Amino acid sequence: MPRVLVVDPLSPEPEIIAEAARVLSAGGLVVFPTETVYGLGARGLRPAEIARIYEAKGRPAGHPLILHVDDEAMARSVASVWSDRTAALATRFWPGPLTLVVPRGAHVPSEVSGGLATVGIRQPDHRVALALIAAVGEPLAAPSANAHTHVSPTTAEHVVRSLGDRVDLVLDAGPCPGGLESTVVLVDSPLRVLRPGGITLDQLRAIDPDVVDGTTALEGDAARAAPGMAAKHYAPRTRVVLARRHEVGAAITSARTAAIVATASGQSDAAACEPLIVLEDEPNAYARALYAALHTADAAQVDLIVIEAPPENDPAWWAVRDRVQRAARD
Repeated sequence: MPRVLVVDPLSPEPEIIAEAARVLSAGGLVVFPTETVYGLGARGLRPAEIARIYEAKGRPAGHPLILHVDDEAMARSVASVWSDRTAALATRFWPGPLTLVVPRGAHVPSEVSGGLATVGIRQPDHRVALALIAAVGEPLAAPSANAHTHVSPTTAEHVVRSLGDRVDLVLDAGPCPGGLESTVVLVDSPLRVLRPGGITLDQLRAIDPDVVDGTTALEGDAARAAPGMAAKHYAPRTRVVLARRHEVGAAITSARTAAIVATASGQSDAAACEPLIVLEDEPNAYARALYAALHTADAAQVDLIVIEAPPENDPAWWAVRDRVQRAARD
């Protein structure tokens, strides 16, 4: 098992940050918290260290990583173009759950971007992450700290269960406050969302009214412009089915079923399920708890997980809908 160091999320202990920076500077892998999920970090300008991330996750080489920076100046240093539109988005949403896909600087290894000419960059809104990046003094490449396509981790326990001794150190700052990954935007004309996340379409359209939803579901291991675009992703090992609201009962076909529900009717229909996990019927609260619920259901070793589907046409549920649909993909 990896070493786990408990760190204060609001006032990270300098000696713990220094130890994590030492492990990274020696070429190691350090798992650290962000406001979204836990990230599996390595120095992002070192090809051999980036390769360790892909190996630990079992991630195909054509799936790009995100570079995490501690300020806009560091972001500019790894981009070959930093447009006024890019700067406006960074000013409005950083630090925060928005990844900007921009032209990659010539010195940035192609390994970090899946061989593409672009690179995804974001400034996380978490004091531990920012302190660690500052201590290392260069961007950290960091996908979610879990095996490829499996459920992302929102606690250190999830990380240890998924990756075990494939990582060198885990910084445990408690549950991540956001719960879903960042929104990924290709800075182009028009702006194109590649992955839904913590920043909504309405928020983006306040900056650029022409932004388009370019999310898609890609099969296989082909190269793609952003993480999180696989048709099946964020998935527990147990088979998942989605049930429309008021149709949860009909989806329960096994006596050994776990259910994740958010409405009174769903609770009633799934009353016999073990475990029965009830989430708040509000998109932000639901998002914070979803991955933990999937981890709990998967750990129960049931035959089936039934998820009561979120509202179909409500834009506030956009990112949640994306995650549960990919988790349920065959």
